[in-house]
Amino acid sequence: MWIVHLVDDVIDRLPQLGARAAYFKQAIHERLIDHRHHIEKHGEDMPAISGWKWGAGRAGNAQGTSTEGDNV
Repeated sequence: MWIVHLVDDVIDRLPQLGARAAYFKQAIHERLIDHRHHIEKHGEDMPAISGWKWGAGRAGNAQGTSTEGDNV
């Protein structure tokens, strides 16, 4: 969970991110809650965590919510 604190700290130090930072921080915290619930229910990491591999998330293969519209 230390990485979340690190990300929060970085976001807080970059005011130019504006409202986008708040949405990102909220998404990270929600994802952690989902992960914790999954572990409590199944006794193991979510498949996105346990099956993670280097290079598997390259452009074109990425899944999830797009932040493309945030680019200015």
